[in-house]
Amino acid sequence: MRTKSFLATESDTSGTRAEQSATQSEPAAPPQRPSVLDQAGGTKGVVYSALPALAFVVAHNFSGITVSIAAALGVAVAIGVLRLVRGESVQPAVGGVFGVVIAAGVVWFTGSAKDYFLIGIWASLAGAILFLASVLVRWPLAGVLWNAATGKGNAWREDKRSRFYYDVATLVLAAVFGARFAVQEYFYVTDQVGSLGAAKIAMGFPLLALALLVVAWAGRSSNKRLTAIGLAPAERG
Repeated sequence: MRTKSFLATESDTSGTRAEQSATQSEPAAPPQRPSVLDQAGGTKGVVYSALPALAFVVAHNFSGITVSIAAALGVAVAIGVLRLVRGESVQPAVGGVFGVVIAAGVVWFTGSAKDYFLIGIWASLAGAILFLASVLVRWPLAGVLWNAATGKGNAWREDKRSRFYYDVATLVLAAVFGARFAVQEYFYVTDQVGSLGAAKIAMGFPLLALALLVVAWAGRSSNKRLTAIGLAPAERG
């Protein structure tokens, strides 16, 4: 009985060791980079980011600046607390609260409700100019940012076709930011606070996501091109 028990124990031990060895020999899957949507807090994060501006516009239709600011801040803080209670990442919420505080400070200082959107309007203009300028100096930002995020280096700059791909993607980004500025500046000048809020939401992440699809296309196309001409190693299947 003891001999059988000993042999059974040895067999089980050998089997366990073999399983552990096989598990250790399997290559670990490479960590996946979080997408832009994931970094924004997922679909809920995108929706949450639009709520403070919506609260500001709705409150402004029924009351004054003080109530509008309080509504926007209250919604932003409530979102942060909700994400904290649910165990979700609070980083997008903290950024949202900070942005609302800055915008509310501008409104409080100027006394004009439309100034809640002023920083975002001029930030869009700055983004459009920056993306356009990067193409003119032959360092398209779409290529710089994409290859920095993926660790591909600067080999893409040695290939004219790759630079063209990233030129296209960067110009699309410039067009997105330029359109944001043009539309929201018009509503700002004409004192259409409600339309400003609607434009901010509609031309926010949804429009940027479409532009990022073009950036991803440029990145994949460039990588295939560089692999074909020997400037980048072939990816392992």
